[in-house]
Amino acid sequence: MTHNIYDDEAFFAGYSQLPRSVHGLDGAPEWPVLRGMLPDLVGQSVLDLGCGFGWFCRFAAGEGAASVLGVDVSEKMLERARRETPDSRVAYERADLETYEPPVAAFDLAYSSLAFHYVADLAGLFGRVHTALKPDGSLVCSVEHPIMMAPARQEWLADADGRATWPVNGYHDEGRRVSNWLTEGVVKRHRTIGSYLDLLLGAGFRLDRLVEWAPSPEQVAAEPGWAKERERPFFLLIAASRT
Repeated sequence: MTHNIYDDEAFFAGYSQLPRSVHGLDGAPEWPVLRGMLPDLVGQSVLDLGCGFGWFCRFAAGEGAASVLGVDVSEKMLERARRETPDSRVAYERADLETYEPPVAAFDLAYSSLAFHYVADLAGLFGRVHTALKPDGSLVCSVEHPIMMAPARQEWLADADGRATWPVNGYHDEGRRVSNWLTEGVVKRHRTIGSYLDLLLGAGFRLDRLVEWAPSPEQVAAEPGWAKERERPFFLLIAASRT
């Protein structure tokens, strides 16, 4: 079973205060790029894997999707999502992505934001998602960039020019990672970029686009605190198609 840290009281309280929890998609700095990777949603059937508070589900409905199903393991997240979603086109279901089996050939788009790096059997999930998509259906997702998941010393170093560097080790040692983020003992799964792509291709997807996201100079100008986020990619964004 996926480690359901989101129903932990301390974690949920902290997560609820993050900009992306308060402001939704507009509070997620990678959203403008991720949005540009989406297909036209008018009339589409959409599956949101790891839907959280339902921000993307409501966005998809607002963009004209015919139906949206949001799936999450956290009852606390789903409780708020249901409370804040009056649109009858949007439904929510509690399920563990490790074992969740969506209906076959039911969706035009499968979307996931920052959820797949919690899943141990990602190959199995990708296979089930591929089966759940209609022919030419799309998968658009984001994960923490693998360079952020590898064991690393916590201090920033500097190169010869005084620029900050991000000292990473153990990049190729894939598997379970435990970090203290918002609370102690958050379990994630580290994979290299190559492994993500191998799993996608092995499930039958065609890679359409891959972005190693970092804030743009314009975003840094607006939020100077993000300057160090340009020293290494923070998120990995992927768009793929069912073949």
